[in-house]
Formats: sequence, structure tokens, C-alpha cells
Amino acid sequence: MNKRIQTYDDLLKEKQQLEILLQAQKELIRYDIKDVKAGIQQSVSSAGKIFTRDTTNLLLTSGANRLIDIVVKHGILGRAGWVLRFLVPFALKNYSSHYIADHKNQWFRKLFSWIGNRNGKTPKGSGQTHY
Repeated sequence: MNKRIQTYDDLLKEKQQLEILLQAQKELIRYDIKDVKAGIQQSVSSAGKIFTRDTTNLLLTSGANRLIDIVVKHGILGRAGWVLRFLVPFALKNYSSHYIADHKNQWFRKLFSWIGNRNGKTPKGSGQTHY
């Protein structure tokens, strides 16, 4: 860009190169804006999981809520101030409800495998044989 323009054709070539560079810069800005939007949406989604509760699976969610109350509220934060004892379990319960809703099939599989193996028996079709 520091070359000397001596003719009208040189000026037109420089103008064309600058327009190409301008289009490339505009495309780069569009890409950066899309990237920032995706980051903001991900942050809002994570924040939404902290402030809202998913109530689609009451059995697993209520179990997780009870566990959070026992371990966090009464155990870890037992001697903390009332604000902290309210906010931390609140956020954990909300986030865990979304986590459980996203992974409920895995949780049910584990639960049923624990119940099925309770008597020391292996489930049918597992391929394990006892000698």
C-alpha cells in the first residue's frame, strides 16, 4: 500500500485492492460478532440454569435436592451466614435439576442396575458366568 501511484490505472488497481481488503475485514467482523453472540448465548443459558429449576423429573430431582440440603446446607455451610446458606443450595438445586434432566437416562440405568444387582445376581444377558 505504500507504493507510489503514478497513473490512473494504478489508482484503479489500488482502489480494487482496497475494496477487496474492506470486504475481507467486514467478513472477519461478521465472524467475530457471531462468535461473541454464541458466547453470550452460552453464558445466558448457563445463568438461566442457575436461576430456574427444571421440574420434568421429580423423583431424581427431589432426591438430589434432599442430598444437597443434607450435605451442603447442613454439613458444609452449617455454620455460615443465612444468606450463604440460602443462595448456594438454591443455585446448586437449580443447576442440578437441569443436569439431571439432561442425563436422566444414565441416572435411571444406574439406578436400575443397582436395584437389579441387589441380591448379588447379575442381570440376564450380561454375558457373565459364575464358576
